[in-house]
Amino acid sequence: MPGVQKSIRLPEETMKEIEQMVKETGEDFSTITKDLLAEAIKMRRCPGILFAEGTRGRRARVAGTGMEVWEIIATYRSVKQDLKRLKKAYHWLTQEQLRAALSYYEVYPREIDQQIEHNERWTAERIKERLPLMSLAS
Repeated sequence: MPGVQKSIRLPEETMKEIEQMVKETGEDFSTITKDLLAEAIKMRRCPGILFAEGTRGRRARVAGTGMEVWEIIATYRSVKQDLKRLKKAYHWLTQEQLRAALSYYEVYPREIDQQIEHNERWTAERIKERLPLMSLAS
């Protein structure tokens, strides 16, 4: 998606933090700043959600759980969108934590659907093919 160029003034401390991220990741200033703003908007729209680095980049997680939103939504689908069954499956999560995941999915379904689809492509055969050492563990 093409971007719109805007000029903003950032506090010096914010600039230093972003520049440090540029050094650590090797990504350019614009990419990091754009990603930070996108995450901040998503967290503001969906309280109880934060972003953390995962195996495939930064992903939406339910705060205080370590659970990625896609995991909860995949389970929600598997229990035929039955909230009582979802609560039972994740009995250690609070109502608010489950609601945060469901709310995030309501606002950003395409993002979560893509993560679920990617995960569902990992069959036993594909794991053996891509990660042959994993089959030695059995």
